[in-house]
Amino acid sequence: MAEVPSTFRLVAGSLAPDFALPDGRGIRHSLGNLADGKAATVIVFACNHCPFVVHLAESLGRRARDWAGRGVQTIAINANDTTKYPADAPDRMPGFAEAHGWDFPYLVDADQSVAKAYAAACTPDFYLFDRDLRLAYAGQYDTSRPGKGVPTGDDLARAIDTLLETGAGPAAPWLPSTGCNIKWLPGNAPDYF
Repeated sequence: MAEVPSTFRLVAGSLAPDFALPDGRGIRHSLGNLADGKAATVIVFACNHCPFVVHLAESLGRRARDWAGRGVQTIAINANDTTKYPADAPDRMPGFAEAHGWDFPYLVDADQSVAKAYAAACTPDFYLFDRDLRLAYAGQYDTSRPGKGVPTGDDLARAIDTLLETGAGPAAPWLPSTGCNIKWLPGNAPDYF
């Protein structure tokens, strides 16, 4: 498994690219509706099969429930090619989410346009936006990786705490998230690779 880092092409203060995507059951969700009235929004590019995502999935579920109580919306987006990676297929996403306590939307980016708009590179790839959907943090969940440490979410939690307490995210440079590369559709790999 090759470890790929975040791209950091979406910079501090960038407006979150808009989207309307279905979840694994086919129900459409828009960023505007999900983030409306929220103090902050976390967007994570994820999938079912990546060991980096599996490593932190339960911790993310617990943390997201805590953050929700503070007005933070979490949204996961799966942009992987599900023909080559059927474990990531939409019909398998609700079971994965339930098994890991993901009480937040887990959406399907079938044409990968949203992943490209965010310049997402890996699973997991984390983005934190303020109440106006301006980027406040992009980076790692924590320093743990599969086989190395227990996932805590401390880096993302500190960024959220900073944003909620001060109205601004932590100063860059941010440590990149790392994980498996997004599994691009044939001929669809973005120019940032």
